[in-house]
Amino acid sequence: MRRILRNTAWLLGGKGFGGLCSIVYLAILSRSLGLKDFGHFSLIFGTAQALVAVAGFQTWQAVVRYGAAYVHANDWVRFSRLSMLCGVIDAAGALFGCLMAAVIFLGFAGTLDLNPAYVNMAFAFNCALMWGRVSAPTGMMRALDRFDAAVYVEAMVPVGRLIAASFIWWYGPTVGRFLFAWAFVDVTSAFTYWALALRLNPRGFDLAGLRDWRVTISENPQIRRFLFIISTASTLDAAFKQGPLLAVGYFLGTSAAGLYRLADQLAQGFGKVSTLIARAIYPEVSRARFASSPTEFRRMIMRIVRIAGIGGGIVVLAAIVAGRQLLALIGGSAFGAGAAILVPLAIAASFELASVAFEPVLHSTGRAQTALFGRLFAVATLAGTILVLHGIGAVGIAWSVAVAGAAGYCMLGIMALRTLHRLEREETAPAALEPGSTEG
Repeated sequence: MRRILRNTAWLLGGKGFGGLCSIVYLAILSRSLGLKDFGHFSLIFGTAQALVAVAGFQTWQAVVRYGAAYVHANDWVRFSRLSMLCGVIDAAGALFGCLMAAVIFLGFAGTLDLNPAYVNMAFAFNCALMWGRVSAPTGMMRALDRFDAAVYVEAMVPVGRLIAASFIWWYGPTVGRFLFAWAFVDVTSAFTYWALALRLNPRGFDLAGLRDWRVTISENPQIRRFLFIISTASTLDAAFKQGPLLAVGYFLGTSAAGLYRLADQLAQGFGKVSTLIARAIYPEVSRARFASSPTEFRRMIMRIVRIAGIGGGIVVLAAIVAGRQLLALIGGSAFGAGAAILVPLAIAASFELASVAFEPVLHSTGRAQTALFGRLFAVATLAGTILVLHGIGAVGIAWSVAVAGAAGYCMLGIMALRTLHRLEREETAPAALEPGSTEG
């Protein structure tokens, strides 16, 4: 538990600084572009994030899931082979994502009624973000318990965006200039992240490990299935997070998308706390699964759930009390109306925060497909409620997100608790059958 709190403190320290930077550059973006152009930027950025999630593999979780045991045993040969394999998978995903972006933006721009002025820049931006992913090196840093070093590299993105946004605001704001700056910062950060991860890896850039990728698959026969499941879960997560924004743009137009995006960004700022905690606890849950008894494991998880639940309540309270003022402060008076959108999105973020330990529990116990079902249930609930409530406007779509967040929380929570209780029963069953037992 101490290591979880320490890792979370490192991440929150870095992300707290990054969060302050993001508020400033978000204010520059929204105020300098205006509601409509900010909507264009938001839709392009949201589409890129969705495509990155669909094309990419969440290899960082595989590095942590299978590499934790190697790190514990100081088996750096196997750890390096695993890391190199995941890096190759990331590159293959980036190539596939670029191909997918070309088909969508260059092949079907007319069919999808895309704005011709933004087609080429949207395609280039999507390709850049594909190569700006840092999944495998993130897993290496997590497995090696080097959250401290990762914080400094991750700070490059918000700092770089803030510097670029300030210059563009002075030089002359356009959607294209902001997109170029965001892409350049992401790619530069990815290169730096890889360089640091390879430096911290005891075997560095292991060409032998790169050649022996088949050995890694034979040593971890379930890794292909695991990668498929978590990558599908990532796609569903992208549908959950970016789908509502794209739905607002489709049903209500660009200006409504800009208003929704700013509220969503603020809510996701609250929700990022859950992502940070998840990154901090994922390696520890994987270690605790091997090093602790089922009873101790369950107690640790329940402590995390209680702390996260309190954090979720604080998120909602902050949105209710200060939501309108924050939106107006960041985007200007035109964005103040987004307060009605922010509250349900904050409720959804609170459910995400409260459920932060459920998915790592299911993954660490070999039940990744169960976690996938929980995400699928949440996305199906989201799609159904959007179809029913989109007539109310952006507020209706925001409440759809809140309802779906509650549904996902309940489903994942039930499955995680059942798994923990099953582990305890499996531990006590052999003891009850030992010689001298009163049963039988």
